[in-house]
Amino acid sequence: MSFLRRDRIELKTPDQIRKMRDSGLVTAAALAAAREALIPGAVPSAVDAAAESVIRAAGAAPNFLGYNGYPASVCFSVNEVVVHGIPGSQALRPGDVVSVDCGAVLDGWHSDSAITVGAGELDARSELLIAVTKRALWDGIAAFAKADFVGEIGCAIEASVQESEPSFGILRDYVGHGIGSAMHMEPDVVNFASRERGPRVRPGMVLAIEPMVVEGSIATSIDADGWTVRTVDASRAAHWEHTVARTSGGIWVLTEPDGGAAELAARGIEIAPL
Repeated sequence: MSFLRRDRIELKTPDQIRKMRDSGLVTAAALAAAREALIPGAVPSAVDAAAESVIRAAGAAPNFLGYNGYPASVCFSVNEVVVHGIPGSQALRPGDVVSVDCGAVLDGWHSDSAITVGAGELDARSELLIAVTKRALWDGIAAFAKADFVGEIGCAIEASVQESEPSFGILRDYVGHGIGSAMHMEPDVVNFASRERGPRVRPGMVLAIEPMVVEGSIATSIDADGWTVRTVDASRAAHWEHTVARTSGGIWVLTEPDGGAAELAARGIEIAPL
């Protein structure tokens, strides 16, 4: 690996990106197990245990568990909780909007991904919130495939949300990040248009791209547990994330089983696995 001196951005070799892909597939499998369990009556702590079991069965470790004291293997955020919710014992109710954020470390290489789904049938507004956020994620990933600077990702995400539903808000206090030999690394990856272009995109750069979108105000507060971030106005939130590599040949979504082929083909982009 090498580093860009200005921002200490870790650039991965092709072999290191392949190892990150292995880690990413473990995270994808853990999220698939979590998704299957997200039904009314499901207990968040049991979903957490199911995801952790998948990670450990693959010979990996959950990189969230113990991170700065975090007490679980996934972040489990329901309704107005945007991110970093701690999975507990309160069962899901029909119509809950649930975000699960999960990560694994395998052979020293990290991956990070998140989904938002409904527990049972959702109202139309919640369905729209989830769809808009997921679309914004993939529009941001598509921008990364061609970007000269990291800031172009945030421009694409904001444009996507504004085009889909201008009344929705994009969180500014919580952003994406570089990832690799550590879970959180340089650079920050904002989800909105900024005058700062950010660092230049180079082959070997791997980013966790993760828009967080809310129905109402972007103002948030943190619970007494020091982790749980929720909207001040109690509006619902959605969160989608993938770990994505920019290679010399293009882009590869490391935490998506098909590498991002289907979603990116719809945007005129071919993936570039190594």
